[in-house]
Amino acid sequence: MSTIDLSPLQRPSGAFAMLAVDQREAMRNMFAEHTDENVTDDDLRHFKLEAVRILTPHASGVLIDRQFALDQAIEAGVVDSNCGLIASADHFESAHGELVGDVTIDRLVDPHKYAALGAKALKLLVLYRPDEPAEGRVAMVRDFVEACHSAGLISIIEPVSRKPLAGGEFDWNAGILAAAKELGSLGADLYKAEVPFKGLAPEAEVRAACAQLTQTIDGPWVVLSSGVPEEVFPDAVRWACLEGASGFLSGRAVWASCIGSPDLVESLSTDAVRRLQRLCDVVDEVVSAQKTTA
Repeated sequence: MSTIDLSPLQRPSGAFAMLAVDQREAMRNMFAEHTDENVTDDDLRHFKLEAVRILTPHASGVLIDRQFALDQAIEAGVVDSNCGLIASADHFESAHGELVGDVTIDRLVDPHKYAALGAKALKLLVLYRPDEPAEGRVAMVRDFVEACHSAGLISIIEPVSRKPLAGGEFDWNAGILAAAKELGSLGADLYKAEVPFKGLAPEAEVRAACAQLTQTIDGPWVVLSSGVPEEVFPDAVRWACLEGASGFLSGRAVWASCIGSPDLVESLSTDAVRRLQRLCDVVDEVVSAQKTTA
């Protein structure tokens, strides 16, 4: 396990309460649900920069993509000084009928360049498919971790469970655990996991699956919110942390329902801030209690 300092992404409690705004074409689709107009790159960039400006005073870290907003956020100085900047280092391609069907390391996100610009970490999405060879995923993660550490950056990997390309039966939850077994001990400093059962199974089942992730992943891990209903996510975060997770790195559960609001700034400043603060309270409470009893 790496000994790199994770504190630039942590709250004083030791918990991770990190915001993601690195969604790309998926975010465009979310906007398209609320308008008949063409959703432009500028529309997405404006939303991302406003979300970062308004929400990062309440987050311990923020994840931003190069394609739309990373350089602009740095130049505009919208990331709060107490919030660690995370750069997305993944390149997405649509394939196999999926919006994100193939992922490679984005070589335009140079670790040394972004470390000099103030980034604290890089993040890499990894698609886990049970019928694709492990070698490619493992090699990509090892390459990514080495590149991060060469620049003194925290490495974050985000394996997600995907259906087999060959079709047939698919156990999404089994894929979450299989991905952790394959990729959770390759040296990444932080592991970003999907919430088992999308948080919709009984508490005991979700917590049992989270306990398995804790046993499998060699190091701290956090949950993401994609696929988890907004109203369910705080409980899902609590259950995960009670079983060994260290917080969250999420976007949709914080800001998704602000999209389409007639007053974006007001919606982000009130509703999204409240949701983020509630999540911060959850992770602070659980992680602090666990430290006390450890």
